[in-house]
Amino acid sequence: MSETMQPPEPSLRAEGEAILPSGSPRPSGPREDKAAAPVLACSGLRKSYWQGRVEVPVLDGVELAIRPGERVAVMGASGSGKSTLLHVLGGLDRPDAGQVRVQGEDIWAMSEVARGNLRNRALGFVYQFHHLLPEFTALENAAMPLIIRRLEKEAAFAEAERWLEEVGLAHRLTHRPGELSGGERQRAAIARALVTRPACVLMDEPTGNLDRHTAEHIQAMLAELNARHAVSFLVVTHDPELAGRMQRVLHLSDGKLESAQAG
Repeated sequence: MSETMQPPEPSLRAEGEAILPSGSPRPSGPREDKAAAPVLACSGLRKSYWQGRVEVPVLDGVELAIRPGERVAVMGASGSGKSTLLHVLGGLDRPDAGQVRVQGEDIWAMSEVARGNLRNRALGFVYQFHHLLPEFTALENAAMPLIIRRLEKEAAFAEAERWLEEVGLAHRLTHRPGELSGGERQRAAIARALVTRPACVLMDEPTGNLDRHTAEHIQAMLAELNARHAVSFLVVTHDPELAGRMQRVLHLSDGKLESAQAG
């Protein structure tokens, strides 16, 4: 897949160091290949919750396709169902109706074990709160998905170290989450999401718990990682600046996704 040519960018740095020169155009990432099969898609997706005897529809026939290397943001009011959508797409919450396909496989038509294996292989997850295990180092946390896959520990640590270096944490490998800043913890969480080389990473408010300066560095880092590795990103966010770095922006309202133009 071809990539849009961009001016040379400095490599990722530790928190607080420049990633993109001020005023530089945001990287467009890989061009969308409309002929390529989606890495993640859903059709007719419906989900409701019950409050006593009252049914509360959250997703109402949602249709979505994420193509290789594509960056997509989903925005919407609090309580509109954005996180529910991510959980259903990620195989964490079963829909009432509809289909979710990850790399062409129907994730809700398979066993729980097979679904877990597919999540581990094809999807990465980043949340507003990093969910790093406090008793483990950054290196051990980043390697955890590979260890769960039963990869040899030496190989798992080598791959995790490579990703931590790429997100600017080469000097923090042996530090535990309590010894890291908020931005560093989120970088470690991003490395953990990418360590399996997934087709798509699902992110729920990845900068929502960070100050503006740190959030800007994380946003620039995500754009650079996408341009470099052609991994797809589906990002739920309230942050218009983060959404503006995506190639597509969708709004979830009344259970339906509507298109909007990225900034």
